[in-house]
Amino acid sequence: MVEPSKLKDLAASKKKVFKKLAQRLKKIPPRELDYTFHELHEEAFENIECLECANCCKTTSPIFIERDIQRISKHLGLKPGDFVEKYLREDEDGDFVLKKSPCAFLGDDNYCSIYEVRPRACREYPHTNRKNMQQIMDLTVKNTRICPAVYRIMERLSDSQR
Repeated sequence: MVEPSKLKDLAASKKKVFKKLAQRLKKIPPRELDYTFHELHEEAFENIECLECANCCKTTSPIFIERDIQRISKHLGLKPGDFVEKYLREDEDGDFVLKKSPCAFLGDDNYCSIYEVRPRACREYPHTNRKNMQQIMDLTVKNTRICPAVYRIMERLSDSQR
């Protein structure tokens, strides 16, 4: 596994390569691209343990949709408005995100204290096993700076495209 502390610089050094790759991948038939990503996703996570890394929780924020806010605030025994005031802010796109990193719900052991009710964006991260990968190729390139699994997937795709 790529060391999370080195991932940002390593991915930045390959940014052009990964961006070009993403453009080529967008031309692959959607079903074929999804299948390829899903296979590589499974392979990557056979070797990567999220709890050893938790870089996503330490460095970025998911988007909290209204349903997430309702569910999490209920779980915490807070009114939704109080939850928003305590933990969230509105970003430049008008989305609710965490006020700060690392995530307030991440423990020292890298376990999430609200795992059962975590935001949808957290449940779906790093988004490499979803349908319609063509639609999120730019996000996938961005996530190479955060997630060792995404970096590994893009590396494998880059090697196979040569």
